[in-house]
Amino acid sequence: MGKQAAALLLQLDAACEAVADLGEATEEAFRAHPDATIMLSFPGIGSQIGARILAEIGDDRTRFATAGGLKAYAGAAPITRASGKRHYVGRRFVKNNRLNHVGHLWAFASLGGSAGADAHYRRRRSTGDWHMQALRHLFNRMLGQLHHCLLARVPFDEAIAFPAVPQPAGTATA
Repeated sequence: MGKQAAALLLQLDAACEAVADLGEATEEAFRAHPDATIMLSFPGIGSQIGARILAEIGDDRTRFATAGGLKAYAGAAPITRASGKRHYVGRRFVKNNRLNHVGHLWAFASLGGSAGADAHYRRRRSTGDWHMQALRHLFNRMLGQLHHCLLARVPFDEAIAFPAVPQPAGTATA
């Protein structure tokens, strides 16, 4: 049993070293890409998340004519169905699952790096959204910003992405 455990530990060490090497290679390749500086300007995007997003959306800027197309591909845009008196708004089940997953990681990570993203998330939660609904809505908004920034070749600007929300009349600010 001792020899078997030692052999398994050697295999685990080799796997861990391979993962570390792959992570370094991914970061190096991502930082060499021309879109890396734009993507790294977004809160919550580091080299690993940025590399995954870039891998899933590709670097052909004509692939998604509108931000809505990118949002639908990622599964961030809601499905709306209306017929007569019935109205349904729900989440997408057919989507790029890898992009959707990394998008939720990105949205969650952006809460700590962006006051505007955090305020947007908190506002959605206060209106009754569940945690995942609020994150999906934030991801949807951030994808629109990413689409714009990549097409316009400009870095992320928090003041433009999350303008100040006007206070209702009669509300005092501290």
